Amino acid sequence: MQVLCVIPARYASTRLPGKPLMDIAGKPMVVRVYERAAQAQRVAETLVATDDERIKAAVEQAGGRAMLTRKDHPTGTDRLAEVAAAHPEAELIINVQGDEPLIEPALIDALAAAFDDDPELQMATVRTEITDEAEQQNPNNVKVVTDKQGYALYFSRSLLPFPRHTGTPVYKHIGIYAYKRDFLLQYAKMAETPLEHAESLEQLRALENGYRIKVIETKCHFVGVDTAEDLEKVREIYCNLQ
Repeated sequence: MQVLCVIPARYASTRLPGKPLMDIAGKPMVVRVYERAAQAQRVAETLVATDDERIKAAVEQAGGRAMLTRKDHPTGTDRLAEVAAAHPEAELIINVQGDEPLIEPALIDALAAAFDDDPELQMATVRTEITDEAEQQNPNNVKVVTDKQGYALYFSRSLLPFPRHTGTPVYKHIGIYAYKRDFLLQYAKMAETPLEHAESLEQLRALENGYRIKVIETKCHFVGVDTAEDLEKVREIYCNLQ
């Protein structure tokens, strides 16, 4: 299966403007993400999708590939669909967020492998267990519950499931997705759904339209960069790696 890994990267950010170009141990963050994603064995091509010439130039200067996309996309899915439409050779599109500089290449491969076992699968994503109560209660940490076969039942910013009894694990959703290309193009055209709007979570659009989302589990705990504090944590980790 031909796999294309796409890294959406926007210059504008409410909490951290210019985030993709912020330095992490001598390289822009988007380049750090690109380099790690490109190490995945199952990926035929890695591409940064951006609406900003500065980001495109930074990626290409580092030897990577980037595509300039429209500026008026309302969601990241729409930007991803523009890239998918321009790459008909790709059968599977994996979306790695541009603010995940600690992404594990093996996790990208595991996400692609989920489609080997289920030819009918259209969409997959990732979860990791969280035990810290503050993390569990944080609405920026999206929680997910699955059925016994590992398919998503629901995603929420609220604590899920409610801990009526202790010992029930809580899983944080990691915003890495894989889509069959044809499904992605169809998915991007679907109208916003009520639960998607209520939670501000695009993946609920797929569930509300009757599609199944496979959720694989990882033990890795990522530090996504949303704030200046996150950025400092990641910088420290990279300095220790070198």
